[in-house]
Amino acid sequence: MPGRKREYDEDDVRIRPGRSSRPRTRTRPKHDDAIDALVITVDRGRYGCVREDTIDTELITAMRARELGRKSVVVGDRVALVGDISGAPGALARIVRIGERTSVLRRTADDDDTTPEGRLERVVVANADQLVIVSALADPPPRTGFIDRCLVAAYDAGVEPLLCLTKADLAGPEQVLDYYAELDLPYVLVRPGSDLDDVRKRLAGRLSVMVGHSGVGKSTLVNRLVPDALRAVGAVSAVGKGRHTSTSAVALRLPVVGKSRKDPGWIIDTPGIRSFGLAHVSAESLLHGFPDLVEGTLEDQPNCGHTAADAECRLDAWIAGGHADPRRLASYRRLLSSRAGDLDQRDHPADEHPPA
Repeated sequence: MPGRKREYDEDDVRIRPGRSSRPRTRTRPKHDDAIDALVITVDRGRYGCVREDTIDTELITAMRARELGRKSVVVGDRVALVGDISGAPGALARIVRIGERTSVLRRTADDDDTTPEGRLERVVVANADQLVIVSALADPPPRTGFIDRCLVAAYDAGVEPLLCLTKADLAGPEQVLDYYAELDLPYVLVRPGSDLDDVRKRLAGRLSVMVGHSGVGKSTLVNRLVPDALRAVGAVSAVGKGRHTSTSAVALRLPVVGKSRKDPGWIIDTPGIRSFGLAHVSAESLLHGFPDLVEGTLEDQPNCGHTAADAECRLDAWIAGGHADPRRLASYRRLLSSRAGDLDQRDHPADEHPPA
């Protein structure tokens, strides 16, 4: 009837759910179509990746998917990619999974974990099999303090060390090898113009990180191992919008030699690393870098700090008995002092001179 008031029921009312009442789910896509890749460079939120299942492949630029949360991605990580994996200019893929890491090589800017620099822990690379410590035999002289630090970092990370002694045409390796005689430390010698067959054998089938001070010939060695290294580095620099990657770690695939079907391996060049701060390594674990001293500590009291101030430390008697090189004990105690903040790791001269 005209003028009769309409009656409404619940079917006439649209209820819009509030923001807090929207259904949520923790179910994430499985990304079964994702491809496996290796991260070879990292620069400001962009990750250069390549597929490991083919030798010749395009560089794939990727970003992290939001579902990864705060999980970090570093050079050497094995990841799963979705999206545009063509490698074409402007293409951008997404990293949706990070594989379980077999090793993590870390460093700090300082040895003392009570300082801001010591608390800032950096992951250098993931999944490395080998740490190649490049040291010149002359010009500049070998720095055993730096080598000792690298050995501690390698053993702590579960990575095998390899000592690469360059400029073997200028000096012999006897002094350095004598200093590490009790460690059975694997090593290779490199001379200008010499073949690198021994080096390549040590690198084959592995992901190796190369570290070394300026002037020891590491860049020359990298360019000899990977003749197109400069071109490769130039290609990945585009990932970071043009910034040169000489200050960042970059992984380079070693070329296949001859008709060999063996995996030649990868090397990760780390031009930005000049020293290893060891604040992330406990005082007890520092001893892992000095296996020649371990047996000498077995008779010590459980609370012995093994420093020169510990009058009852059995290491002094162990050295006096000719069981280890006294320079090794001195180096170990310098690291203990530096870790305790009693010694500036950058200023003491032991890292600057070859073993006597």
